[in-house]
Amino acid sequence: MGKLVIVAIGGNSLVRDNGRDSVQDQYEAVCETAVNIADMVEEGLNVVVTHGNGPQVGFGLRRSEIANEVASMPPIPLVNCVADTQGGIGYQIQQALTNEFAKRGINKKVATVITQVEVSMDDPNFKNPTKPVGSFFTLEQAEEMKNEHPDWIFVEDSGRGYRRVVPSPKPSDIVEKDAIKSLIESGYVVIAVGGGGIPVVKTGDNTYVGVDAVIDKDFATSLLAEQLNAETLIITTGVSRVCINFGKPNQKALDKISVNETKQYVLENHFPPGSMLPKIEASLSFLENNGTRVIITNPESLKEAINEKAGTHILKQLFSHKLNTCNCT
Repeated sequence: MGKLVIVAIGGNSLVRDNGRDSVQDQYEAVCETAVNIADMVEEGLNVVVTHGNGPQVGFGLRRSEIANEVASMPPIPLVNCVADTQGGIGYQIQQALTNEFAKRGINKKVATVITQVEVSMDDPNFKNPTKPVGSFFTLEQAEEMKNEHPDWIFVEDSGRGYRRVVPSPKPSDIVEKDAIKSLIESGYVVIAVGGGGIPVVKTGDNTYVGVDAVIDKDFATSLLAEQLNAETLIITTGVSRVCINFGKPNQKALDKISVNETKQYVLENHFPPGSMLPKIEASLSFLENNGTRVIITNPESLKEAINEKAGTHILKQLFSHKLNTCNCT
């Protein structure tokens, strides 16, 4: 079996722009990403795919609000929107990968696991929400929506507009991790922890209850990678490499960096809290446990990145660490 690689796809990468945000548009974007993931499988790697769902959850919540306002349909709780989008996006990735494997003659099956992720109600983020969901809005649009929904909170997101924020507690356990492991061992490409997973809390009698929140998909993916003993975590984003001094004349793209260098860049505030910082923090968490390497790059650079020709590589130890399969067991 090839080395285990966990690949996280951003939810925003599946919504290209405001003019192309239909379900069909999303599927076309998924198909493009499936080509890049199939390249990795063709290299002999064992792949698990996770994905974000920020825009999609926002769409689902808005549809629910409109249906409630216009036709008095019961509103859909946030936790159920997370579950719905996990299934919908997982279905699209599953189908796109299955079709891409068939085109290439790759003998691989794909399965989506609807995944619950345990959180704690003591997490401070329930009191101070920070997770962006939904589309980007102008300041005027955000103020208008806040007038309609006084309990909603909007924040400016890295110069791209304003987005609603909701609670985003840290994950503590992947409930379906054993099922995911069994599918991997059976040779499946698994899609799991979609949208960071469905947030649940464990009660005193060891039962689970869903809660209205959105778990950051990078933190959940990092935890999944730890619990599956993966060697490499790949986080896709909108840029081919992470940069320091982003947008300044002395902007510099990072190639290979150590854990200590990465921590220093965090202390120097090089990574925006609403975009790159969670990816960096999730990367460090993985590497400080049992991980070997994290790659941050855009989806179209995946094949080059695993062969050390693209992406930012954060390494536990700085040495030439080519991801190959010649000695895999």
